[in-house]
Amino acid sequence: MTRLILLSGWGIDARIWQPLTPYWPDDIEVSAPDWPGYASRGAGETLPPDDLAGLGRRMAMELPADAVWVGWSLGGLLACALLAHLPPPRTLVMLGIGARFCGTESVTPEELGTFRHAFARNPDATWQHFLRWQLQGEPDPRTAYRRLLDLIGRQPSASRSTLSAGLSQLATLDVARLLAAPPCSVLRMAGLQDPLLSCASRLSADVTLNATGHCPMLTRPDLLASRLVDIARFDRDGSRERSAGSEVAS
Repeated sequence: MTRLILLSGWGIDARIWQPLTPYWPDDIEVSAPDWPGYASRGAGETLPPDDLAGLGRRMAMELPADAVWVGWSLGGLLACALLAHLPPPRTLVMLGIGARFCGTESVTPEELGTFRHAFARNPDATWQHFLRWQLQGEPDPRTAYRRLLDLIGRQPSASRSTLSAGLSQLATLDVARLLAAPPCSVLRMAGLQDPLLSCASRLSADVTLNATGHCPMLTRPDLLASRLVDIARFDRDGSRERSAGSEVAS
C-alpha cells in the first residue's frame, strides 16, 4: 500500500481534496490532515509564522517518511520547509508553487503587500476575494467558486491570527536552498492556466495539467488524481526495483 498525504494551502482546509475521493484506487492510501489552526485542528493550535521547528513537531505524526507528500500552494512551501525539520518523505510534490510565492512575473511583493493591508482591514471580504482570485485560470471560474463554497462554506475555518500568519509565510518563505539539494525526490506540478504562477514556472514544471489553473482539485479532480497515483506508483515500484537490486548485489 502506497500512502499519499495531501496538504492544503492558505485559507482553505483539507475539505478542498474531497472531489478527488472517487478517483483513488484500492492500492493507494490517502489522508488529508489539516494544518494547525485550521478546521479539525482548531484556532488554539496557531503557531508563529517563523516557528517551522514547532510546526514540524505538530505535524510529525501526520507527515510520515514512508509516504508521498503533496503540498498545494502555501502547503507546498510549508511541506518543503519542513524537510529541514522532519525525516523526508519518499517524494514531495509541490502543486501550484515554486521556491517562493512572490515573483516579478507572478504575484508581486507589492500585490501581496496590498492584499495583506486589505486583510488587516476586512479579513472575511479579503479571504473571499482570494478565493475568487486563485480561480481565475479555471475553465469556468464561477462554477468552480460555487463548488469551493459548497466544500468549505462562506466563512474561513481558521482564525484571523492563523490566516495572518499564513500571509506572512507567503511573503517570506523561500525554499530555493532546499530545492537546490533536496533530501528526497521533489516534483513540481502546475496547471497550465495557473494565474498565481509565471508562464516560465508553469511551463518548467515536471508535471503539467491541461485545461486547469491553480485549483485542479475543483475542475480536473480526475486528472489530478491520476497524475498523483502515477507518481505514487512509480515511487513505490522504483523503490522495489532498487531494493531487489541491492539484494542481488549483496
